[in-house]
Amino acid sequence: MSSDLYSKFGHEHVSVLARKPLHAGYLRVDELILRHRLFAGGDSEPFRRELIVRPRGVGVLLYDPGHREAVLVRQFRVGMIDEPRSPWMLELVAGMVDEGEDPLRVAHRESREESGIEPVNVVRICDYYNSPGVGNEHISLFCGKVDASSAGGIHGLDEEHEDIEVVVVPYHDLIAAVEDGRINNAMTIIAVQWLQLHHEELLRLWEIS
Repeated sequence: MSSDLYSKFGHEHVSVLARKPLHAGYLRVDELILRHRLFAGGDSEPFRRELIVRPRGVGVLLYDPGHREAVLVRQFRVGMIDEPRSPWMLELVAGMVDEGEDPLRVAHRESREESGIEPVNVVRICDYYNSPGVGNEHISLFCGKVDASSAGGIHGLDEEHEDIEVVVVPYHDLIAAVEDGRINNAMTIIAVQWLQLHHEELLRLWEIS
């Protein structure tokens, strides 16, 4: 494997000179004064960055291999408020991980709360950072086997202002929706493209022909 895939710099090459909270509401934002090692040698001048501090997140692609259908959810997202099409986004079941909580356990909990069904034979897709230029949110993606024939309705927790519609999408429509932009959020695109790459392997794993 190419050594270029691994950085020669690590945490020891970054100095946090100051850090203070700027805001703590629905989002937490910290201000940091930093300097770090430069590729050309030496260290950078001190500079300021704002960091959105988020708990670890989990996303779950619920998939019915027998019917070749995915179970997605649709809900209002404030980040889509300026989207010309609609601020209601079609996406994976997702949620936040409490401190010390197992992400796999969260995958099961959020599936129950947001879709009314619970997956079995859950497999890990990948881990990634959502937007590391401005935030530290770390996402764990999973895919779980479900029976889509029981999926439907409106779900979510009132105390979290959730109003979540369950949407069942056939496999080929799912792929097409990513390709034409109807599905336009990173978490769902990553999971669907993973499914497309590993579909036959997943069916064998779940013993579906």
